[in-house]
Amino acid sequence: MFPAFLWPPIIIPNEPGGVSVMKTLVEGFASGLILEATLITFGRLLLGFAIAITIGLTLGYLITKYKLLDDTIGFLVTALQSIPSIVWFPLAIVWFGLGFTSIMFIVTIGATWTMTVTSSTGFKNVSPLHLKVAKTMGSSGFHLFRTVVLPSSVPHLISGLRVAWAFAWRAIMAGELLGGSGGLGQLLDMGRSLQAMDLVLSIMIIIGVIGTIMDNLVFLRMEKKVAKKWGLQASI
Repeated sequence: MFPAFLWPPIIIPNEPGGVSVMKTLVEGFASGLILEATLITFGRLLLGFAIAITIGLTLGYLITKYKLLDDTIGFLVTALQSIPSIVWFPLAIVWFGLGFTSIMFIVTIGATWTMTVTSSTGFKNVSPLHLKVAKTMGSSGFHLFRTVVLPSSVPHLISGLRVAWAFAWRAIMAGELLGGSGGLGQLLDMGRSLQAMDLVLSIMIIIGVIGTIMDNLVFLRMEKKVAKKWGLQASI
């Protein structure tokens, strides 16, 4: 055990080797408390992420297609991207109150601007030669976008998805921590209120593990496969 004067229990659990943290993790999963909170958080995250991707792709396409929007909304989106999602929380409380809607707003805001910037960059970087050939063969409008612009932009879009997911993951933790009902963020806040550092550290471990798994096993693999398929990375 650590001396109380060196490591007060309120700062770090006063047991060697993180024993109390592991106990809390095991007990939390055995009781179903942590699993239920994780599923609640993940469900909110997936919904907010899907909304953000839809809005981001739409705005990215409009910004690419219309120069006026690029000069106006495009500049605004770039500015909004630099604002941390947690800064929007006071507005979310005023507009929607504490609860599910506020959390969804924070998550959507956290990922939308990144996806918008990335998608517009990908759409703008489509080879002019590909566009000319497609137009010569009679492609235009949505058909041109579906068959040429979107497939050519996939590497940029996958990278954008990876970054947007990271922003959304951080945003939902902040949203639930400040005003969530259920979820990992509420458990984190509960641990803070009860001064139960073993619970706080347990939730931090869960957050880090889930974030690492999603990034490495889903988005990083997807990014590598797309890079190889599009000839942007050598296949060994």
